[in-house]
Amino acid sequence: GETGGKIVLAPNMSVGVNVLLKLLKKAAEMLGPTYDFEVFEMHHSAKVDSPSGTALRIADVVAEVRGLDSTEVSEHGREGAVGPRKSEEIGVHAARGGDVVGEHTAIFAGPGERVELIHRAHNRDTFARGAVRAALWTQGRAPGSYGMADVLDGGQE
Repeated sequence: GETGGKIVLAPNMSVGVNVLLKLLKKAAEMLGPTYDFEVFEMHHSAKVDSPSGTALRIADVVAEVRGLDSTEVSEHGREGAVGPRKSEEIGVHAARGGDVVGEHTAIFAGPGERVELIHRAHNRDTFARGAVRAALWTQGRAPGSYGMADVLDGGQE
């Protein structure tokens, strides 16, 4: 039998969110650093952390493509006379209300245009489906730690 465990670790197990992360990487590479980048997220009123881990991962993906550390360039909300937006800045904004399961909007704003990528979780079943897909994907794999990107790159199994 096998020795050692297999772990698929991700801030969000939704297949759609993980596709969004892959699309964000490609969009950031293609659009380049001249496009400002902002993340908006909304969750139910009982969520205790802010911003969401997924919003932070979204900021990380774009920062990594740009050769930046998201913890150094992220601005969490804005209030008062904050001055003009810095070119490397990544805005991260959180809203809480109602029974919203999860919504993330990633915005690349450039001269004369804007590109938005949005993921909306309609119910919590999507997270369970992603976790089951990840668990099934580990069958026959070597023991180790994996991410949802590995699961997606491995295709539907």
